[in-house]
Amino acid sequence: MPNIKINDPYVNFILKNTEGIDCSLDMEDIKPIKVIIFSCNHCPYAQAWEQRIIDIQSKYKDKGVTLIMISSNDAESYPEDNFEKMKERHIDKKFNFNYLYDESQEVAKIYGAERTPEVFVFDDLGLLKYTGAIDDNYENENDVTQRYLTDAIDMIIDGNEPPTSSTPAVGCTIKWK
Repeated sequence: MPNIKINDPYVNFILKNTEGIDCSLDMEDIKPIKVIIFSCNHCPYAQAWEQRIIDIQSKYKDKGVTLIMISSNDAESYPEDNFEKMKERHIDKKFNFNYLYDESQEVAKIYGAERTPEVFVFDDLGLLKYTGAIDDNYENENDVTQRYLTDAIDMIIDGNEPPTSSTPAVGCTIKWK
């Protein structure tokens, strides 16, 4: 379970993105609704959801939503998740969001993230309103019946509580040092 619970405020951080720029949740260009996704390069679950994450950012970027992806994996044991490989993946996949490196793993620990991918959605007041999976089928987008993340975002945009506040995150475990 996350260390940050439903209705808790987000905890700010400063992490480098794949362009080497320090990013935080309080930056001027960060929209009021914040979606943080702990992910990585090598996990097949994370890879399966990447295009959907890109599509979600495209759909909501003009609706007050900023999506940020963070990799917290131990890059020494999992070299595919190192900062240089993150930069390559960001370019190759044409990520339309910041991809941040949590080298110390402190942000993942503060948030209580355990899996890749694992989502944390904060409303315009900065309160956690949803945590868990992106949807109910990582294998095939066409077979998705529950769109947890977009349902939560839609409800928050409309000023309502998401229909579900948490689901189990599905994916690889974060690779701790």
